Amino acid sequence: MFYIRLFATYLRIGILGELEYRANFWISLVQSALDLCVALGGLAVVFSHTDTLGGWRPEELLALVGVYFLIGGLIRTIIRPSMTKFMDDVRQGTLDFTLTKPADSQVLVSIQSVEIWRLVDVLIALPVLAIALIRLGAQMGLIDTAVFAVTLLSGGLIIYSFWLMLSTCAFWFVKVENIQVIFMSMWQAGRWPVSIYPAWLRAVLTFLVPVAFATTVPASAVSGRITGANLVGTVALAVAMLIVSRWFWRVGIRFYSGASA
Repeated sequence: MFYIRLFATYLRIGILGELEYRANFWISLVQSALDLCVALGGLAVVFSHTDTLGGWRPEELLALVGVYFLIGGLIRTIIRPSMTKFMDDVRQGTLDFTLTKPADSQVLVSIQSVEIWRLVDVLIALPVLAIALIRLGAQMGLIDTAVFAVTLLSGGLIIYSFWLMLSTCAFWFVKVENIQVIFMSMWQAGRWPVSIYPAWLRAVLTFLVPVAFATTVPASAVSGRITGANLVGTVALAVAMLIVSRWFWRVGIRFYSGASA
């Protein structure tokens, strides 16, 4: 409950800050709408020449686009701004203010900045997912909904853990932002199922940069393509990456010299 109230506080601060620049809402809305049009336009072009893509039907890929925007919206709303501020604090030596607060430092750096207007991506994703379900004719029961929620949560935790480990490298390196730019470029590949890529790229997007677990796997759950092995593997990887990222964070903290050094 303490951390929920803490996040609510940061959220309120983020909302107040963003309300000072309300034009950002319209900019975010236009940007998200353009991104969605590009994604849907790509699907239209592909399926004007074929009925399936890597075994995926148009309705299933529409669900994948919805998941892509949903996870991407959460990344841009909380994870990316918070980690960017964290890296700036490390570089400037102002992380001391976070470390001296009576709360877990990892939690604080993970929720310290909220760009509320980026939730537009999430709002766009929900009707896209709803349309995909209608076109699939899927009647998602309690179990199907639970499986989708588990895969979605696991995918989000995997991306968070991966991003945290990248950001923690700021304790040793200066230009970590460049690595995150590369990650966001590879994130664009999540608009398509990883099965359509060559074997080497599929391995990269699954094991090196775990985009597949954040987009393809939850979309598989929506379309009924997911297997028990994929579900268990996704949950197991999420737990493992949370543990590893926590360990890596604690190691990194030991190398922080701070402004007082």
